[in-house]
Amino acid sequence: MTPDDHDHGPGTAEDGLAAEFDLIIFDLDGVIYLIDQPIPAAVDAVDRLLRRGSPVAYATNNASRRPGDVAALLSGMGVPATDAQVLTSAGATAAMLAGRHPPGTKVLVVGAEALRQEISAVGLIPVAGADAAPAVVVQGYGPRIGWSDLAEACVAIRSGATWVATNTDRTLPSKRGPLPGNGALVAALRTALGREPDQVVGKPAPGLFTTAARRAGADRPLVVGDRLDTDIEGANRAGMASLLVLTGISGAEELLGAPPVRRPTYVAADLTGLFEQVDAVPITTATGATASWRAQRDADGGLTLDGHGRTLDALRLLCRTAWQGEAPTRVEASGPAAGSALRELGLA
Repeated sequence: MTPDDHDHGPGTAEDGLAAEFDLIIFDLDGVIYLIDQPIPAAVDAVDRLLRRGSPVAYATNNASRRPGDVAALLSGMGVPATDAQVLTSAGATAAMLAGRHPPGTKVLVVGAEALRQEISAVGLIPVAGADAAPAVVVQGYGPRIGWSDLAEACVAIRSGATWVATNTDRTLPSKRGPLPGNGALVAALRTALGREPDQVVGKPAPGLFTTAARRAGADRPLVVGDRLDTDIEGANRAGMASLLVLTGISGAEELLGAPPVRRPTYVAADLTGLFEQVDAVPITTATGATASWRAQRDADGGLTLDGHGRTLDALRLLCRTAWQGEAPTRVEASGPAAGSALRELGLA
């Protein structure tokens, strides 16, 4: 049994969590799909939102696809989407650079073809090497980036080019587990150069989320993501509520130790959490839903869980208890039901 087996509580699309917000902003990898395959329940959840008329948007740090390509991928999975609903870190980076540099400025692109196309579309000139004397180096994820690409970027930056990263995601979700993301490639240059990028455009910077809300004219957006370090921190920086789903990178252990800037408003096993009763999914509000679970902080900094009930309710209670002090040193169970819940959450 998995956490979501316990956590599909009562509620409908009309009276559930999603009805409290006027825009749902989805991350993609780890939330809607993994690479190019839809995550179970994701397609049905988005369909329910669209049928009730809920506005949606998609904000991704992945700089290897253009908005039209992302919209086509989503539509092919049964999730209707338009170019205007998709915001990528590549597009945001190109728009930012176009506002700072005149047309014809040379930009050394270390990334996928989609990033080159975004740079070209705003009137800048993508180049491949340091000998072209680029004014800017833009670094985004690309599966074929190699040592020679990083070497050209290193030379250009040492020669005075501004260094911009589309994002610094350490990993990318995959069917085989987390794989190196753009942040890992940025780290290679950081080591070689001994400094940080001049600017990081994508999440956790709030720009993708604030742009999505502005386009939709939304006053009460909800950010839905799978990563604490990008989606949730970005939502908090933007002053927006957030829902963490446990279908991608961040899990229960990371959640319990999260610093305040990375703590979500809500947590659910998957996107069906959007349709739970509003009082069932918050983390920091104690409700009757967790009355059958008890969590206690021990003198040595550990947590002990006792009782029975839905697994995600146990996680929410553990978070409330853990966040009252330092990150817990361990989590233990008192009783078989608690032991089963901790195993399902990967905490045993």
